[in-house]
Amino acid sequence: MRLPGHACAAIAQYRKFLLMNHQHPEFMKIAFCLFKYFPYGGLQRDFLRIARLCLERGHEVLVYTMRWEGEPESGLQIRLIEAGGWQNHTRNQAFADAVKSRFEADRPDVVFGFNKMPYLDIYFAADVCYQSRARARHGWLYRLLPRYQRLVTLEKAVFARGMPTEILLISHLQQQEFIRYYQTEAERFHLLPPGIARDRTAPPNAVEIRERVRMTHRLAKDDVLLLMVGSGFKTKGLDRAIRALAFLPGVLKSRSSLFVIGQDNPVPFQRLARRLQVASQVHFLGGRQDVTDFMLAADLLLHPAYHENTGTVLLEALLAGLPVLTTDTCGYAHYITEANAGMVLRSPFEQVELNTLLRKMLLSPQRNEWQQNGLAFAQCADIYSLPEKAVDLIEKIGRKRVSG
Repeated sequence: MRLPGHACAAIAQYRKFLLMNHQHPEFMKIAFCLFKYFPYGGLQRDFLRIARLCLERGHEVLVYTMRWEGEPESGLQIRLIEAGGWQNHTRNQAFADAVKSRFEADRPDVVFGFNKMPYLDIYFAADVCYQSRARARHGWLYRLLPRYQRLVTLEKAVFARGMPTEILLISHLQQQEFIRYYQTEAERFHLLPPGIARDRTAPPNAVEIRERVRMTHRLAKDDVLLLMVGSGFKTKGLDRAIRALAFLPGVLKSRSSLFVIGQDNPVPFQRLARRLQVASQVHFLGGRQDVTDFMLAADLLLHPAYHENTGTVLLEALLAGLPVLTTDTCGYAHYITEANAGMVLRSPFEQVELNTLLRKMLLSPQRNEWQQNGLAFAQCADIYSLPEKAVDLIEKIGRKRVSG
């Protein structure tokens, strides 16, 4: 599934145009592209930490986006791009088309994208392979839809064989899928370590924080607090979590609550909770900055995701000493197994198995052991240096692009 030769040549020629007569300074002008920014998304947090580090190293940072929610970040030059269209895939294509002229005006040294689109020097692969997922979920008729064709075209612009975009992977699970569908050259992939913020680590007053949060939410000492964190409730498996809560046995069920932190539409899940008669036990808290406090207050992180390229929240739970129950479709699930800090459901997913494992974990004498194992693992594993490694690669690739 190669792009036509003339398309590859046109993109290469376009890059030459951007760099023509541009004197390369010690510090570069770096352009970041992402469709939208909001404070509570995992991809957006990765973007902001990488962008801040670029600023710290003396680089000029431009940000091209269709929407910026929250306060502007000091030092970032934010370019809001108007992109029309009734549907996401048409707006995304319009953004890619519109941003090209801004590149020509601003002349960045290197273009770093967090979403799939043309004209990128570097792509941060936070998303799964769209073509692989679409083919697994839908029949051949779906592949005739404009949505499918547009999104595959955007994916090809990054991954097709012969394209010059370097790819920063945050999960090894995806590389073979991209190679399978696009014959991407293996040498274009660069695997990054996780990049967990150290402020997620349990502080010295963790017990005090736990008691305060639980008291605020009227939880007794023997009540069970299950926690889910993440925007995109369907992808994260919130429906699965609500069903697992509903099928807990008698007294354990009556003592258990599910707190959901993240930005998404709660209505269909509230409807499900009512149908399963657990509506009073499922609480939607929206996006929040104090996620670590809730991890310290919780008894278990429940993350039965349908698919998740990484699952940063799994590692954040380790830092907080919170046992985890997740699925093996999360790229970072192997860390839970390596740390022996919880349990991982194997594919194919079975709701009955999730129900059983949740009950077993909540009743298990191993809960304290899982907690201590997670804390110990977080002390010695490299699960923090993603921003540093990413910026090292931006500098290396960017300078090579300019000098070449």
